[in-house]
Amino acid sequence: MSGSPPVVIWEHEVERLLQYRELIPRLEEALGKFSKRDSAEVIQPVRSTVPLQKHDGFLGLMPTYMENDGVLSTKLVCFYNREAGSSLPGVQATVVLLDPEYGNVKAVIDGEVITAMRTAAVSAISAKLLMHPEAEVLAILGTGKQALSHYNVFTEIFPFKEVRVWGRTREGAERFVRSVGGAARACGSAEEAVRGADVIVTVTGSTKPVLFGQWVKPGAHVAAVGACRPDWREMDDVLMKEAVVYADSREGAIAESGDVVLSGAEVFAELGDVINGTKPALREKTTVFKSLGELMKTEPTSFIIPLHYAHSSDGSVSQ
Repeated sequence: MSGSPPVVIWEHEVERLLQYRELIPRLEEALGKFSKRDSAEVIQPVRSTVPLQKHDGFLGLMPTYMENDGVLSTKLVCFYNREAGSSLPGVQATVVLLDPEYGNVKAVIDGEVITAMRTAAVSAISAKLLMHPEAEVLAILGTGKQALSHYNVFTEIFPFKEVRVWGRTREGAERFVRSVGGAARACGSAEEAVRGADVIVTVTGSTKPVLFGQWVKPGAHVAAVGACRPDWREMDDVLMKEAVVYADSREGAIAESGDVVLSGAEVFAELGDVINGTKPALREKTTVFKSLGELMKTEPTSFIIPLHYAHSSDGSVSQ
């Protein structure tokens, strides 16, 4: 109802309510819907951005409407290009859920956990579809929140025998390894982490390539999450031109991914095309999934709300 006050769901509540086993199948369904380009299923334009030049960042606005599901949502996210070792956050996000009939705000949800888990879950879906079925070695380039969420979901659903981690500082990589209980190996260079790896995840804040095609094992799968601006990059031309490139959103990749824009690489398919059976999963080839993080913010938020009420001991609304 339009007169009801909005629910406010904080980070610790999202962590308690959102689980990968529920999130992944919902996202697979949503990816398939998006790639059908049926406006009754999903309307989601390429995100609009406002530069924050003074702070070397930008604000991204990411609305989605799913008419058949009665879901209207937008994500507001600030990205910053921070110096190594900065104590300031690189990403801050908030998700707003609205009533599509009345237009009022139904919920305001902390977006940090949603962003980390949704992005990692879609990367895991890309690996499920595109990596070699006998993959054993996972390499993660990056040591921040996204690196941790990717480590969590990839080790939860895939039986990797070895996990390697590289960060801009050795201390950062070693700290990450300690945070996961020592179940990974810190590498002294990105090349050391990547050589021979079956799956590579890039979750860096870099604006210049950190992953080079000459290091990448033929047939490896790369889930590339960073470099979300048309002049930022994580991968070099060699890798982008030799690999088969998939994306969550073709339009988003062509407009926003510096790895796609600056290399001139062609986006072969969306993940939703593979899920729908309209494009093949070329597991035998080297593949790159370029994640823009735009897609399906509604899917986590739309089932967090009922879970919030179901798990509330007194049915009260957080204000």
